[in-house]
Amino acid sequence: MQFDADLTACADLVQKSDPDRFLATMAAPVQARPLLFALYAFNIELARAPWASQESMIAEMRVQWWRDVGAEIAEGKPVRRHYVATPLARLLKPELAACIDGMAEARRWDIYKDPFEDETEFDRYINRTSGSLMWMAAASLGPADEAVVRDFGYGAGVASWLRAIPELESQKRIPLLDGTLEGVQALARKGLKKLKEAHFSRAAVSKPAGTALLAGWQAEAVLKQAVREPERVAQGGLGLSEFRRRAGLMRRAVTGRW
Repeated sequence: MQFDADLTACADLVQKSDPDRFLATMAAPVQARPLLFALYAFNIELARAPWASQESMIAEMRVQWWRDVGAEIAEGKPVRRHYVATPLARLLKPELAACIDGMAEARRWDIYKDPFEDETEFDRYINRTSGSLMWMAAASLGPADEAVVRDFGYGAGVASWLRAIPELESQKRIPLLDGTLEGVQALARKGLKKLKEAHFSRAAVSKPAGTALLAGWQAEAVLKQAVREPERVAQGGLGLSEFRRRAGLMRRAVTGRW
């Protein structure tokens, strides 16, 4: 598919706002890039919606707008004109667009300052955000076992969440059920366990679908870092050097092993 003005704008947004996913998309086969850029641009827009206003009602309306877009795609209805929604509707299968409703519902947590009620609610948030995004991407590109993709998405989501802790806390959110060093380590270990389970069942994800999992290429290293040095989470010090980051992605892209 040719990159029209909308897809070019999606790619620009991902490059500016989600550089890791931009690199992962550029490492993917050319034919996979339109779908990935549209999905990742949508994810940025939805993630921003809860923070669009200090007024919770306005933020709710922004989230609902994307929820309505998801419903229009899922139901095969004409989709409102928008530089992200328009290409997304063209590229995403209606049955996969049904995931958007859960993603939008999860993002409502970001609007308010209440903590997660329990581990179940936290896990649901990660699964509906990171897990659903990865599942929509993978299932759009090729055959894959949903449980395996979602396990990998959970691990990748926890890694990203831990990296976001300082920013979330600066916005007066309470992002962790247990913010102690031991609690951070336990969450990182749970994420690693999910990644290990996904890797064990790697054969259930076709090579084309596995391209979508490139987006989580740093997750294992970040989670191991959080286990070894949990104090880095509060300091905003999780992450790889630029060399390790790019080399790791290149290696996975070449070998096809996510």
